[in-house]
Amino acid sequence: MFYSIPESRPATPLLDSIASPADLRQLSPEQLPKVAEQLRAFLLYSVGQTGGHFGAGLGVIELTIALHYLLKTPDDHLIWDVGHQSYPHKILTGRQDALLSIRQKEGLAPFPRISESQYDDFGTGHSSTSISAALGIAIADRLQGFEHKTVAIIGDGAMTAGMAFEALNHAAHTNADLLVILNDNDMSISRNEGGLATYLAKNLKDKMGATTAALFEAVDFHYSGPVDGHDFEKLVPALQLALNSQGPQFLHITTLKGKGFAPAEKDPVGYHAITKIEPITQPQSAPKAKPPNYAHIFGRWICNLAENDMRTVGITPAMSEGSDLVAFSQRFSERFFDVAIAEQHAVTLAAGMACRNMKPIVAIYSTFLQRAYDQLIHDVAIQNLDILFAIDRAGLVGEDGATHAGCFDISYLRCIPDMVIMTPSDEQELCNLLQTGYDFNGPAAVRYPRGTGPGRKVEKTEPVPLGKAHLIRQGTQGALLNFGPLLQEAKAAAEQLNLTLVDMRFVKPLDRKMIDKLAREHPLIITLEDHSIKGGAGSEVSEYLHSKQYSNHLLCLGIPDRWIEHATRSEQLEECGLDCQGIVAAIEERLS
Repeated sequence: MFYSIPESRPATPLLDSIASPADLRQLSPEQLPKVAEQLRAFLLYSVGQTGGHFGAGLGVIELTIALHYLLKTPDDHLIWDVGHQSYPHKILTGRQDALLSIRQKEGLAPFPRISESQYDDFGTGHSSTSISAALGIAIADRLQGFEHKTVAIIGDGAMTAGMAFEALNHAAHTNADLLVILNDNDMSISRNEGGLATYLAKNLKDKMGATTAALFEAVDFHYSGPVDGHDFEKLVPALQLALNSQGPQFLHITTLKGKGFAPAEKDPVGYHAITKIEPITQPQSAPKAKPPNYAHIFGRWICNLAENDMRTVGITPAMSEGSDLVAFSQRFSERFFDVAIAEQHAVTLAAGMACRNMKPIVAIYSTFLQRAYDQLIHDVAIQNLDILFAIDRAGLVGEDGATHAGCFDISYLRCIPDMVIMTPSDEQELCNLLQTGYDFNGPAAVRYPRGTGPGRKVEKTEPVPLGKAHLIRQGTQGALLNFGPLLQEAKAAAEQLNLTLVDMRFVKPLDRKMIDKLAREHPLIITLEDHSIKGGAGSEVSEYLHSKQYSNHLLCLGIPDRWIEHATRSEQLEECGLDCQGIVAAIEERLS
């Protein structure tokens, strides 16, 4: 049965009667398919109203219902991995109406959150953490004498990360009553990559459950499956058996990402998430062409580069669409490597390639690079290997919230010796600084935000002299040093307050000659960045001024020392005082 995205709220009387999983457990097994039907209709409606993750939730509706039906949540524990599978879980745990606020300011979080609901046992904004967390919960319950069930649902590619296997390996030595459910839909955001995905797909095709069992039973998990995750008559008994068994259990279920919505079934990549569907109230004029986003600019740049340099290699940890490496993967397939959700491996793979005279470019989100910090230091920086990190989603990212914001990369990169860190302010600067980093013989990073820039047309790419800032205007009331994509706000503030404005471009190395000049001319220096104030570019400037014993006043503007919750990016910038009005107000207060 296929559904459409309804414009008005569908009638869901049975679903509406479920205020908590306790209500669900009062129903007969024969009523569960009806609950699934209404839940799927409501999920299509609600995500159409708000936008958000889409296909993964549609694929786990039957599993979510069955788990809450059989378990005694919230006493029993459910951990969703990746957390964007949890929309149906939120609906069944008293948040149905609130789902219409998901990803909006002061609304529901897009992922499980401990502080949001007693039914959210662990926050899972990234992937592959569920088995470790579930094992910790199960052991803690045992030590305290509780006899609760603990279930980790790991899917949407999360099983491809090494951390999942580390947890499986440890669980074998604990004999904990833990159930791991592999939601096998053959997908991350893109198609799953790697040997495990190929192995599972082959064995499913050949119906070789025994062969798959050997893989997990080798680490002392009792394997069962594969089971159709959309068939209650098969799914419920399989779950009951696994839940009633002692020790580590592994249940393999198969689902279809986007189940019940034909376009999503046909295109699970395109329908991984959707934007809000706006109602058509009047004839629409042709939409204005949007400028290409920063990721697309990067994607074009690396393709142009690879045409002329056979050493160019592109590496991504399961983010080929997000980082816009699709065209590169098609045109230069032998030099493209999607390593699945394995950030640590991605970085050390690049290090190995760099040892043999290749020029690897690691396209990675800022928040995901955090996972590979040890590899960044030991395998890349200490060996001074020639690798460029294209750090996407740097700064505030909007509706995905704190788990996906890239607020810390400057802080954790600038303390690494010999690391070059660049902060482009627009599309042309992105290309220029990418080329600068590529030409630099050593580790270099270019950080750029999600979404579009000011719309500057990219012309010929020209590398920038290392550590060279750009003086934009001369003023008298202070010097504003911009690091990154807030240059348009900085320009407006500088005009209004008659400030000298410099686009710094480089956090490391700083343009020290420029700062020396500004320090002599202006008692007040202001730094501006889409990054945490703590340890950010402003700290780099502060440390330099202190080292030279300058007596200038310094005002650092950036993301304050707290978690910035999900909202639109413009709302987040306003909250942090990083819109033009906030920047002006902060500088005026200091000037007064």
